[in-house]
Amino acid sequence: SFRAQHDDYSIIMVEALADRLAEALAEALHADVRKEHWGYAAEETFDLANLLKVKYTGIRPAPGYPSQPDHTEKATMWNLLKIEERTGLQLTESLAMLPAASVSGLYFANPEAQYFAVGKIQSDQVKDYAQRKGLPVQECEKWLAPILGYDP
Repeated sequence: SFRAQHDDYSIIMVEALADRLAEALAEALHADVRKEHWGYAAEETFDLANLLKVKYTGIRPAPGYPSQPDHTEKATMWNLLKIEERTGLQLTESLAMLPAASVSGLYFANPEAQYFAVGKIQSDQVKDYAQRKGLPVQECEKWLAPILGYDP
């Protein structure tokens, strides 16, 4: 094993390859859902350039990304779908996925669905959000720190 040999370069390269393969599989599964399972885009044919430009119908947002910045929603997904029990995929305290070469997300098939970025939010929004999630404001501020429009 590369770890036993202390071969850091090979470890990094294998991990990078695993990350890319996980993302590629997620894109392939999304295409399969669009074309076969849900079938709302059965006739879809895209070259790589248009696939990378997200020209297809529907979106695949994920917790921690600009349109869904709250990482705690990963825990909601894990609990609802019993992901760890069914797959062995785990969440760390910081809600990173293990193994690291893992992806998660949601599928939205609506033809009008578009990616967007949540802008900076203010304390009144965080307080409202915390109340709706049943969490302390300080915990929400921790998870939403990158999009806070104020210093907590």
